Amino acid sequence: MDAVFKALADPGRRALLDRLRERGGQTLGELCQGMDMARQSVSKHLAVLEAADLVVTERRGREKLHRLNAAPVTDIVDRWVSRYHQPRAHALADLKHVLEEPLDDNDFVYMSYIRATPEQVWDALTRPEFTRRYWDGTELVSTWEQGARVSWDGHEDAGQVVLESDRPRLLSYTWHTFTPAWAEHVGVDEELRAKLAAEPRTRATFAIEQVGELVKLTVTHSGFEPGSTLRGMVGEGWPHIVSSLKSLLETGSPLPLEQNDPFDGVSTAIG
Repeated sequence: MDAVFKALADPGRRALLDRLRERGGQTLGELCQGMDMARQSVSKHLAVLEAADLVVTERRGREKLHRLNAAPVTDIVDRWVSRYHQPRAHALADLKHVLEEPLDDNDFVYMSYIRATPEQVWDALTRPEFTRRYWDGTELVSTWEQGARVSWDGHEDAGQVVLESDRPRLLSYTWHTFTPAWAEHVGVDEELRAKLAAEPRTRATFAIEQVGELVKLTVTHSGFEPGSTLRGMVGEGWPHIVSSLKSLLETGSPLPLEQNDPFDGVSTAIG
């Protein structure tokens, strides 16, 4: 957590985070444009942000793309704001809200470090006795082989399938169909359900990587069209779901949903 505070203390690094909040997936060259600093300085600042996990990168051909990762800021908010209700905590809450705004390239990326094994994280993602505990009662059922169907709380169709499966490193599947039965089950009205059903089917990908004694779980939800209703919902739902999964594996209990919890109903709605 010290690395996060140190990274956020520098105005140049905050400016880079602002740039990535406005548009994710930028190269070093793109981030240098309009910055009042040398390319080498931008590269050094990005290295600090990566070390603090505030920025994640991916290779696409010869290019290295940079994306904002809001998980460390969420951890700060969960640790301090939820325990100490003081006026100055609103600044952290505002920062969390800004960093979790949808990216212009529409992909949602969220990363968390979990004190567990890759096999335990895989089981938590694929076994219904786990998902029903941290995902507000949602049960995912599948053989989890490539091409296999995925049932969400008993709702199944030909479009809900496993796209990639490499236990315990990588899992990817298409998002479920927004049927009237699903909407009734989770308490979504017909107007919202119709908006969701009219959008292209999306994809959820989970990358599991051993990092020392921890596991880095990276969730990428992709395939959204511009102005997607679902994109706004997953931006609130995934941080709660992943945090609850982390709590379940590390403490034996998922995160509680209080009556005034802002995520109440949202994580269920995306699941």
